Amino acid sequence: MKRYFILFFCFTSACFLLLSCTKNSDTLSFPALSDYYPLQTGHVLIYRLDSSLIPLYGSELEVRSYHAKDSIADTLRDNAGRLSYRIYHFVTDTLESQPWIPVSTFIATPQDQTIEFVDDNNLRFIKMKQPLRDYFSWPGNTYIDTKSSTSPFQYLDGWNYTYQNVGQPYTVEMGTLDNTVTVMQQDETSPPGPFDPGSYQQRNYSIEVYAKGIGLVYKEFLHRTWQTTPEPAKFDNDTYGIKLSLIGYR
Repeated sequence: MKRYFILFFCFTSACFLLLSCTKNSDTLSFPALSDYYPLQTGHVLIYRLDSSLIPLYGSELEVRSYHAKDSIADTLRDNAGRLSYRIYHFVTDTLESQPWIPVSTFIATPQDQTIEFVDDNNLRFIKMKQPLRDYFSWPGNTYIDTKSSTSPFQYLDGWNYTYQNVGQPYTVEMGTLDNTVTVMQQDETSPPGPFDPGSYQQRNYSIEVYAKGIGLVYKEFLHRTWQTTPEPAKFDNDTYGIKLSLIGYR
């Protein structure tokens, strides 16, 4: 009888371990970041760009529209020796009747677990991070100095990027894309409530959408601070916003 119980215990333990391994294997099966953030030289993304700027007068931001183009030009090694991609950013009018004007340069560094992105202000963001699944979140602005009293980027502090709608369709200027992932970066209004020109308020909103096999297809960013003192009431100088919506790629 004792031998029977030993054999039974060994059998059930083996079954439990087998089921656990199978379960863990299923849990760890996530899409590669490169599926939604492909990086290869020659890849070009073209967007409609709506830029929100401080008006000369009034409490509504002025919107100006352009076409924008991101072109992955070449590769390089960053300061840590990691393979990175240089991306040139161009703009022109919405009719594309004028030449494309280069306005900034970005650097993207792909890793197995993260995609890092350095903008033209030399700010490093963690744009994507494994595991790529709904509701996973991470501190995307962790490399940015948001704590110093002199930092102009304090409003970027504490942002937790969160995946939403993994594998779901999303509609942009060029049409509906079947397989996308949304990265909600921030959605905060302080103090909460609708905008009132008679009261102070700061609004920070940032979202990006990536499509499988394409890359960034939609981006919306707004940092708006309305000051009522000293008079006259006005927007802070660092107020700005953009919307990017894909119209084509190659």
